[in-house]
Amino acid sequence: MLKSWLVRARQGHRTVPYPGPLPALPERLRGLPVLQPEKCRSGCAECVAACPTGALSSGPEGLRLDLGRCLFCGECEAACPDGAVRFTNDPRMAARRRDDLVLGGDGPRLAAALGDESRRLFGRSLRLRVVSAGGCNGCEVEVNVLNTIVFDLGRFGIQFVASPRHADGLLITGPVTRNMEHALRKTWEAVPGPRLVIAVGACAISGGPYAGHPEQLDGAAGVVPVDLFVPGCPPHPLGILDGLPRLLGRASST
Repeated sequence: MLKSWLVRARQGHRTVPYPGPLPALPERLRGLPVLQPEKCRSGCAECVAACPTGALSSGPEGLRLDLGRCLFCGECEAACPDGAVRFTNDPRMAARRRDDLVLGGDGPRLAAALGDESRRLFGRSLRLRVVSAGGCNGCEVEVNVLNTIVFDLGRFGIQFVASPRHADGLLITGPVTRNMEHALRKTWEAVPGPRLVIAVGACAISGGPYAGHPEQLDGAAGVVPVDLFVPGCPPHPLGILDGLPRLLGRASST
C-alpha cells in the first residue's frame, strides 16, 4: 500500500487542465489554418490546385478554406509561395453549423452552446454511442484516448455506452458507406429523443478523401441531423474535448 501511495505521489496530476489555456502542443501539429488572402498574388491559385479534396477555393470573395473537407495534409501551405496559408497547432475548430466551418480571412466561428432546455437535459450527464461508419480507424483511435487519464472525458459527465437504448446521442466517424447507412439510421432511431449527433473528422463531415464516391454518402449529415461538427483528419483529442464541453455550455464560447 505504501508503495502505491509513493507511485501516485511521483506521478502527480496527469489530467490536462482543459478547458482553459491550451497545454503545450507540438509545433508540427497541424491545427487551425490561418488565411491571409492579402498576400495572394493576382492570378495565383497554386494552393487551390495542390489541395487533394477541393477544400480550398479562390473567387471574388477571396481565399476560402472548408475545414470540413480539409485533410490537414499541408500541401497548400507548401505550395503557396507567399505564405497566404499557414497552419497553427491550435486544435480548437468544432462548430455547430456546417457553414461555420468555411474560413475566410476572419477567424473560426466556434461552437455555441445548446439551448437552455437541451443543456438542462444533457449538461450534467451525456451518454454517447460511437458509430464507426466506414472510417479508417484514425478518428476512432483519437476518440478512444478521451477515456484515458490524460483527457478524462468522464469529468464532464460524458461517457460512451454500448447500447443506443442507453444513449443520449451518437458520435459518428467515417464517411458513412452505403453498407453502413441502414445500420446508422436504425441506431439513430434506437436512441430515445431528444438526441444529439456529433460528426467527428473530415470523413463524417464531408466524405473526406472519399467525397463523391458512389459507395458512400459524403458524411453523416446526409443520413441524420448533426448538432456538432469536429474537423480534422483525424481531429486531435483536444479538438474533440473542446467541442463537446462547448456544446454543453461547459467551455468559453470564444
